[in-house]
Amino acid sequence: MAGKSPLVVVGDALLDRDLSGHADRLAPDAPVPVVADCAERVRPGGAALAAWLAARDGRDVTLITGLDDGPAARELRRLLQPWLELIALPMSGALPEKTRILAQDRPVARLDRGGGRVREATAAARAALAAAPAVLVSDYGRGAADALREELRRRPPVVWDPHPRGGPPTPGTRLVTPARSEARGFAAGLRGDRPATGTPGAPTGEATGPRSDLRTVTEEAAALVRHWRVGAVTVTLGARGALLSYGEHPLLVPATADHHGDACGAGDRFAATAAGLLADGALVGEAVEGAVTAASAFVGAGGAAALAGPSPTSGPSHASGTPHASGPSHGAGASAHPSGTPHPPGPPAPGDDPADVIARVRAAGGTVVAAGGCFDLLHAGHVGLLQAARRIGDCLVVCVNSDASVRRRKGEGRPVNPLADRVRVLRALACVDAVAVFDEDTPERLLAELRPDVWVKGGDYAAAELPEAALLQEWGGQAVLLPYLDGRSSTALMARAAEGAR
Repeated sequence: MAGKSPLVVVGDALLDRDLSGHADRLAPDAPVPVVADCAERVRPGGAALAAWLAARDGRDVTLITGLDDGPAARELRRLLQPWLELIALPMSGALPEKTRILAQDRPVARLDRGGGRVREATAAARAALAAAPAVLVSDYGRGAADALREELRRRPPVVWDPHPRGGPPTPGTRLVTPARSEARGFAAGLRGDRPATGTPGAPTGEATGPRSDLRTVTEEAAALVRHWRVGAVTVTLGARGALLSYGEHPLLVPATADHHGDACGAGDRFAATAAGLLADGALVGEAVEGAVTAASAFVGAGGAAALAGPSPTSGPSHASGTPHASGPSHGAGASAHPSGTPHPPGPPAPGDDPADVIARVRAAGGTVVAAGGCFDLLHAGHVGLLQAARRIGDCLVVCVNSDASVRRRKGEGRPVNPLADRVRVLRALACVDAVAVFDEDTPERLLAELRPDVWVKGGDYAAAELPEAALLQEWGGQAVLLPYLDGRSSTALMARAAEGAR
């Protein structure tokens, strides 16, 4: 398995079982569906799923988890042992089992049993952690991470996937990956109150309001970074992707596609991918982008329920390796409307006046997104940024520099394309709802007139500056960064064209 760094996973394993059949009638003695002709599928769950997915990616994996000697633990050992090294921690009680009952591939009920908890660490577990090149903590609140907390303080994990019933991540962890509802619950705990809506463990993608949710997530993530003293927090947002915070301006990584499949296990796919990429030397932003892509593909392929169990000799499964929940809508890529509104407004007519577009969207309770730039020679980087920006809300207004503004910024000979052409090309994009022009060097005056809910900029997270962020806070807006497609720029296009003309 050359080329991929080994990974040690510490956490709480579950045995997941799906009973999947069809339902076409209600029971005569109660108004409940009768699920008939059930097929049974058994797979690793919890930390065991995260470890199994990492191993299926072609990585050497060691899983440190609690196991007893009962039938569920024996079945889990059978599933895991061909794929990874297993270090068992002693438990009090039986291994937790989760059984979903599905009709037409939709969950209708869940049965939980087994309340076992890890009693203590072992010498083998401590030795494995001391020698680990990279550690992923997949905490499901059953005691494994707590039993090894002192060792994890000395060897901070690259990723910590937290749980409302578990302890906080250890200081120095590079990346913590709560779901939206979990981040809300953790932040409420810092304030000493209850979450405004939802509870930890509720489906992600819920919103306190389409205009306020992104700002709320940003504030909560920044607060958690500071309180936990970790490198970064990324909050998974279902179909919206994930929001990454180092404590200041956030990077919003959109999902590559909006899938309506089974999201069970998407968070484990996200955490396993992010941990693997960080172990291999990726930057945190790169790891989050890769994890969002993998989680989205995972949901599109059917989620954990669609995983097959070939032996390692048949090679890693690319479907599973393409990025916790053993529950619904935890990871990035799970379906939800981008702004969280149950009945989003229809798309504005292209080429409309920006003020009219904004007024109609706001009247329908939608979210107004704005992005800006010269857009002189439109290229794939521009288009990807604008498409991602549009998915954040319910309309996109592009703020474009006038010819004089471009000339002052870029020098003589620019723009190559005059303002009328640039505006026409932008309006032709399906993701653009309106275009507004500003003549100043910066768009502050125009932003103060439009008052968007979200202002988007593209660029490298570490190097980017958001001078407009303070202005947007005056009306409760939020400035965010979006990943920019590397190697694409108007200047580079012009240089290649000039070289080719010689």
